[in-house]
Amino acid sequence: MNKASFVFSDGQLGYKFSDTHPFNQKRLVLTADLLKSIGALPDSAIVRPRMATDEELALIHDERYIEIVKKAGRGEVTADIAENYGIGTEDTPIFPDMHEASAMLVGGTLTAVDEVMEGRARHALNLGGGLHHGFRGKASGFCVYNDSSVAIRYMQKKYGARVLYIDTDAHHGDGVQWSFYDDPDVCTVSIHETGRYLFPGTGAITERGSGKGYGFSFNFPIDAFTEDESFLEIYRTGVREIAEYFKPDVILTQNGADAHFFDPLTHLYSTMNTYREIPKLALELAEEFCDGRWIAVGGGGYDIWRVVPRAWSLIWLTMSGQPLPAGPLPEEWLDKYGPESPVPLMPDWEDPDPLYEPIPRKAEITEKNRHMMDKALHIIRSEQKHRE
Repeated sequence: MNKASFVFSDGQLGYKFSDTHPFNQKRLVLTADLLKSIGALPDSAIVRPRMATDEELALIHDERYIEIVKKAGRGEVTADIAENYGIGTEDTPIFPDMHEASAMLVGGTLTAVDEVMEGRARHALNLGGGLHHGFRGKASGFCVYNDSSVAIRYMQKKYGARVLYIDTDAHHGDGVQWSFYDDPDVCTVSIHETGRYLFPGTGAITERGSGKGYGFSFNFPIDAFTEDESFLEIYRTGVREIAEYFKPDVILTQNGADAHFFDPLTHLYSTMNTYREIPKLALELAEEFCDGRWIAVGGGGYDIWRVVPRAWSLIWLTMSGQPLPAGPLPEEWLDKYGPESPVPLMPDWEDPDPLYEPIPRKAEITEKNRHMMDKALHIIRSEQKHRE
């Protein structure tokens, strides 16, 4: 068994809205090349993704919606009909072969699932996935099909798995949450910037699930300008307590890299210190509760030059048991992509310290986030006290 599989091919680059759209899959190439340039990604670790079938997409998505996406990619749908399904919008424009490109990203996550669940690898990474805003019959927030939701249902159907989904994207993982809101065998966790300021505007602590799924949806809406220490306090405390409460068979993590200070679409103040720690706990919990079964996907991340390659490289290095690097990035990578980047590349694996001016409300934000976390975890802590 391999320690980890890296799911990737050039076929994942077809998911492209336009040259100016913030969702840019060039970040996949930048990350893979960065890992190869330090000798951390051998060809033997790379697994080619397959395309998801219509039947697999229909585990989550409405068949009528799948047909509309196919037609849209062929230019056969009018603008008013397309917008009813969330496509042809400013966020999610129509592009040629939209269905095929989107199904390839879903298939990449299903490939990662099978690598782990069939025992070929302990862990697997599909950075082309993580499209967590897609709904049953509607695209949303750059996401046409929801690969994580499809993968979770696929794991339930094929492997009978109890799944813990952990989402650290700066945007609420709404599509995945609503897919399993009444399901007690899927626990969704989302740490995100509060919806008061940021799309999609959901993810309050009161969204706890419904019916038999009540108590298996957890949201941690952190304040704008939250820094590393507070983010990681919420993450380490909240995710560990939830894992101990839920006891999953497998962990699926969504790893948007858009909580970073440089990200142009959000208002959080994380640095590389956060992205060094996120995969560490995921690995620790997978080993403790799931016999190592951990599947990771990408997600948001809109500073594709300075942030995403460094942050996502740390997931693979942690997952594959390699030491986390420090000091300068490889010169060959900087020389290759420096002339192409519209901003000066970061020369080191770490961010400068300090990266930004001190936040005057740091203590207030930290306390507010801590109070929010206590409320979000109240349902677990109350049950534990009752048992005692």
